Amino acid sequence: MPRSHLARVLVTGASGTLGYNIVRHLGCTHPHTQVKVLMRKPDPSLFADLPSIELQQVDITDTGAMQQAVFDFQPNAIIHCAATGVRPSKIGWFELIRLNVSATVALFEASCEVDRCHFIHISTGLVYGQQDRPCREGDPIDTLHPYGASKAAADCLLRAGAERLKRHLTVVRPFSFTGLHDGGDRLFPSLLRAVEKGEPFSMSAGTQIRDFCAVQDVAEAICMILEEGTLPGRDVFNLGSGQSISLRGIVGSVCRQLGLEVDLRLGEMPFHPYEPMNLVADIHLAQSLGWQPKTNLAYAVWQLARSQFPNLKVNQPEQYR
Repeated sequence: MPRSHLARVLVTGASGTLGYNIVRHLGCTHPHTQVKVLMRKPDPSLFADLPSIELQQVDITDTGAMQQAVFDFQPNAIIHCAATGVRPSKIGWFELIRLNVSATVALFEASCEVDRCHFIHISTGLVYGQQDRPCREGDPIDTLHPYGASKAAADCLLRAGAERLKRHLTVVRPFSFTGLHDGGDRLFPSLLRAVEKGEPFSMSAGTQIRDFCAVQDVAEAICMILEEGTLPGRDVFNLGSGQSISLRGIVGSVCRQLGLEVDLRLGEMPFHPYEPMNLVADIHLAQSLGWQPKTNLAYAVWQLARSQFPNLKVNQPEQYR
């Protein structure tokens, strides 16, 4: 039997890269934990091999339906991953706020009606202002990046609410990641798609300093936080590789290790108007839990290629860093 605080876990955003990997990690490592997944459009094939995973069709912007789902399930913990993409191309600014802020606060409100419910909010490293060193959890959160600003607003509101209402809240701020179930117009799916089609790949100059991590390592850290339960004095965690590398260096290394032949068109795409030029995580606090990012990023991209681009020939790199 699972420990009491792991008996029932509710997860949102499992159609996204991180949420998907969190649910799979929970289903594999905690088979006796009941995991309820709220999805706007449930896809039974995602977790068909994991009998402990139950999908429920709920649009989290439908406050009444979402809160009823929480009341009915009575979760011991909620892992809230649902959010818009970092660069939502088909969503307006106010809709971004409704999903990333309003729906998040409504979900937290529902959790406050459940005794001893641990609310784990997945924020982002993009909440931080520009730094010339790795970002620490105590650094100010200040950005004009639309996605980062919306997550920062929810981050502040939840922490203030948890303090006022004496609720158990953990805020997790992942930096960049990739791996299984990555998709859309994100960096590495876009790169693999270009290679598959034999097309050049246009990107920015790639001089941004970034921190890229394998998504399975990020998911493992979040599940460790869930397992730990009460963490006195530790309510915010950065998650990343802790390594500072230029984006062009990251992409070039992955291409070499996988044997990808692609014409990288550096500088053809503009920088995002509000993206920081240096965004790296200080991960000492997460490491204090015994967590360590260990997966080679190129291996995570190889897994992505095998699952979503099966006709693409890629070399298998070393699994661990």
